[in-house]
Amino acid sequence: MLRRDFLRRTAKGLGAVWLASNSPTSTLGLEPLAKKITAHDEVTLGKTGIRTSRLAMGTGTVGFGGASNQTRLGSNPFTRLLLDGYHENGLRFFDTADSYGSHPNVREAVKQLPRDKVVIMTKSDIREPDRLRSALDRYRRELGTDYIDILLIHCVTEGDWTTRYRGAMDVLSEAKQKGIIRAHGCSCHTIEALRAAAASPWVEVDLVRLNPIGSHMDADPDTVLKEIKKMRADGKGIVGMKILGQGDLRDRPAEAIRYALSTGVLDAFTIGAESRKEQDDLTQKIAAA
Repeated sequence: MLRRDFLRRTAKGLGAVWLASNSPTSTLGLEPLAKKITAHDEVTLGKTGIRTSRLAMGTGTVGFGGASNQTRLGSNPFTRLLLDGYHENGLRFFDTADSYGSHPNVREAVKQLPRDKVVIMTKSDIREPDRLRSALDRYRRELGTDYIDILLIHCVTEGDWTTRYRGAMDVLSEAKQKGIIRAHGCSCHTIEALRAAAASPWVEVDLVRLNPIGSHMDADPDTVLKEIKKMRADGKGIVGMKILGQGDLRDRPAEAIRYALSTGVLDAFTIGAESRKEQDDLTQKIAAA
C-alpha cells in the first residue's frame, strides 16, 4: 500500500505538471484526433456486439451505501436528468450499480423509453454465488427490465480474483446463457486486479480508471494504458471511468476529456453529471476535443 500510494502521488504530481504546461487552447501537445467525436456517437463495446453511445450517464458520483450525488437530487429531478440526456444529447448508456441505490431512478427513466434503444450497465459487490444468483432477480425488478445488458463484478482488488471468485463468475456465465444478461466483466481497483482482468478470457467488458494525472487510478497512466491495450487486443469492451479524477480535474474537464479520447483505448466512458448544465457542458467539451 505504501508503494502504491507513492506511485499514485507521484503520477498525480507529474500529471499536474503536464496539465500546467499546456494551455487549454494549445491542443495539450497531442496530435489532433483522427475524426470528429461526439458524446452520442454509436460505438460497439469490444466483441460483445453491444452498441451504445460513447458517453454513459453515470449515476454514482460519490456513490456508496445505497446513495449517490445523483440519487440525492431527488427522484423526479434525477429521472428528468436521465431523460434529458437521452432525448436532448443522445445518451443511451445508463451506468448504475447496486451500491449507488440508483436502480429505481434508472427504472423510472427506462420505462419511458424504448428498451432496445438503451444499454443498462450495473455492478454487484456480491461475491457469493447463491447470493449473486438471487440478486440478479432483484436487480431486474429494481430496474424494471427482463434483462441487463452488462453486469460487472464491482470493485475487484485481488490479483487472484479470477480464481477466488470463480463461483460468482460461473453464475454470470450461466445468466448470460439464459439471456438474463448480455455480457459480463468487472471494474478494477488495483493494478493487480487489472492485470488479472487483462489475462482473463472471461472478461468481456472492463470498467477502467483513466485520467492524465493518475488520480484514483490503479497505477500511473502509462502502466494502466499498457494493460488496457492488452484488453483491446483481445477484443474486450473498454469503458473508462474516473475521467475527471473523481473531481480532481473538475476545473480542467476539457483537458481530461481530450486526454481520454486521445489515448484511443476507450470504446466509451462514463461521467456522472449532477445537472442539465453539467451534462450539456460535457457533451460540448467532447465535441470540441
